[in-house]
Amino acid sequence: MTEQIVILDFGSQYTQVIARRIRELSVYSTILPFNTPADEIAAMKPSGILLSGGPSSVYAKKAPLPDPGIFDLNVPIMGICYGLQTLGKLLGGEVEPCSKREFGKSQLQVVDKDSLLFKKLPKNLQVWNSHGDQITKLPPGFKAIAKTENSGFAAIENREKGWFGLQFHPEVAHTPRGKEVLTNFVHKVCGCSNSWSMRKYVDQAVEEIQEQVGNEKVILGLSGGVDSSVAAALLHKAIGDQLTCIFVNNGLLRAREAEAVKDLFGSHFKIKLVYSNASRDFLSKLKGVTDPEKKRKIIGNTFIEVFEKATKRAGKARFLAQGTLYPDVIESVPIAGNPAAMIKSHHNVGGLPKRMKFELVEPLKCLFKDEVRELGLELGLPKEIVYRQPFPGPGLAVRILGDVTSKRLEILRNSDAILIEEMKSNDWYYKIWQSFAVLLPVRSVGVMGDERTYDYTIAIRAVESQDGMTADWVKLPYDLLEKISNRIINEVKGVNRVCLDISSKPPATIEWE
Repeated sequence: MTEQIVILDFGSQYTQVIARRIRELSVYSTILPFNTPADEIAAMKPSGILLSGGPSSVYAKKAPLPDPGIFDLNVPIMGICYGLQTLGKLLGGEVEPCSKREFGKSQLQVVDKDSLLFKKLPKNLQVWNSHGDQITKLPPGFKAIAKTENSGFAAIENREKGWFGLQFHPEVAHTPRGKEVLTNFVHKVCGCSNSWSMRKYVDQAVEEIQEQVGNEKVILGLSGGVDSSVAAALLHKAIGDQLTCIFVNNGLLRAREAEAVKDLFGSHFKIKLVYSNASRDFLSKLKGVTDPEKKRKIIGNTFIEVFEKATKRAGKARFLAQGTLYPDVIESVPIAGNPAAMIKSHHNVGGLPKRMKFELVEPLKCLFKDEVRELGLELGLPKEIVYRQPFPGPGLAVRILGDVTSKRLEILRNSDAILIEEMKSNDWYYKIWQSFAVLLPVRSVGVMGDERTYDYTIAIRAVESQDGMTADWVKLPYDLLEKISNRIINEVKGVNRVCLDISSKPPATIEWE
C-alpha cells in the first residue's frame, strides 16, 4: 500500500496547499473531512495525520472537532494553526483569544533544538501567522519547542506520542523554510520514504478511471486549456475511443482559440471531437449583466444547455468528465459551513441538473495546476499545451469589468493577443504563472494626432505563483511594458490608456472578477 499522510480539513483555504507541499516531498497525501471517523482513517493505514487550519474558534459552541479516536491510532499527528488549538482543546490544554492577534510575518525562535521538527534549521525563522486565538495552557505531556514575541507556545511537542502543533503556517511561501519543517515531520517523524511520483499517479488514475467507467462511454467538455487537455489525454490513455470530447465555442475565447483546438485534438490527436459554435447564445444572455457572479452563473447555465444539445450529437454516454482542480473546489465551496466565506462560484463545480443523467468523472480534482502540468508531460502532451497559462472557465467575460459586448470582446481579445505575443517573444510567457489583459469600464480623455479621444483603459496583470492560492505581481522590464502599451494603444482601436496591476494575492485575487 502507498505511504500516505492524511490531512483532516477544518476549512482553511490552505488545506490543499499542505497536500501539495507533501506531494512535493514525494509522499502521497489525502484530504478528508475533519469529522472522518477514526476507524476509517485507521483502515487507510496512514503514516501520519495533519490537522489543518480553519476560520473557527475551538471554544465556539459548534466548533469543528475531529474524532478523538485519532489519538488512539498510534501514528504521528501535527496540528497547524486551528489544528494546534484543536490539540490543545481535546488533550487537556486551554485556548483563549490573543491579547495581540498575529497576522502576517513574525520571527520564530526555536527553544528546543533537539526536536526533530526543527532538525538542521536555524534558531530564528521567519514564519507566517494568521490567528486570533492561542494556547494559554499546554496539555499534559507537551512542552514548548518554539515561541514568537506574542506567543510562548508557537510550536509544541509531545515527544513520547509523536504529536506536534504549530501556530504558524509552514505550507505557505511566506514561511520561507516551512517546507523543511514539513520535510522533518513527514520523513523524520513519520518515517516516509520518497516513493510517490507522477508516474505512479498516472498508473493509479488510469486504474481508478477504468474501475469507475468500465465499458461505458464518457463525454468531456474540452476548452483547449491545460486542465481539460490533460484530462482528455489521461482519459484517452485509460479508455481510448470510449471518450468523446465536446468543444463549445462560447464567444469568450482567446484569439484563434477555436481553430487551434479543432486542429490539435481533432486532426492531430485523433480524439473524437464534437464542435458547437454557440457564441450568439452566450452573448445574448450576457447582455446588460455587470455582476461577476451573475456572469459566472449565466455562463455556467448556458454552457450546460448548449452542452446538453451537443451530447445528443455525440451519442449516448453514462459519464461526464471534467477538468476540475483543487483550487476550483476550495474557492467554490463555503468555508467551514459559512456561505459568506465563499470566494467565487465555478461552473465546473457543484454537480449537474437532474435532467442530465450523467455521472461525474473528475480525474484531476486532487491536483494543483503545476501538478497537472507535470502530469501532461508524463502523458506526452506538447509544451505549448502543458505550459499554457491558466484561463478562467467563464473566459474573457470575467476579464471585462461591466457589460460584455461584441465590441468590448474584440478590444480585449486583440489587446490580450498582443500581450501574449510580446510575452512569448521576450521569453517571459513561460517564466511566470499568468499574464493577461483586463478591460476596465473606464473611459478617459486622450489625444491621438490632433484629435481628442475618449476611449477604454486596459490593465495588464502579470503574476508569479506556485499553486494559484497565493501570488505576487511580476516586475516586468520597463522596455517590455512600454512596448506592450505602445502596441495596444496603436493597434487596438478603442484603447488610449494602459495600466499595470501591482497587487498581490492576498488581498487581491489573480482574476479581477
